[in-house]
Amino acid sequence: MRTQSLTVFRSRLRDEPPDDFAALAAELEVRARAFPGFVDFKEFTAADGERVALVTFASAEAEAAWRDDPQHQDAQQQGRDRFYSEYDIAVCSVVHRHAWPPREA
Repeated sequence: MRTQSLTVFRSRLRDEPPDDFAALAAELEVRARAFPGFVDFKEFTAADGERVALVTFASAEAEAAWRDDPQHQDAQQQGRDRFYSEYDIAVCSVVHRHAWPPREA
């Protein structure tokens, strides 16, 4: 069994992000969900405004393919140039996973 890859994307939006941020984020999520090896995406916003997205892929290779996707890279550049005041990305290997009740594979 391959080890899943989990990306933890922590970010803060600029005070006035452009109006097209939500549309681009939704478009990118749809694209990621259709990408080979995609497993899951969840997003949370803390009371202090920090945002956290958790993106799981079936393998490090699938995550790397998504990371290197030209449309995703363009969106990353727009994020740096227009949307985010800061961000931090950690790509992690899932060593062990336990769920209750057990999930079907």
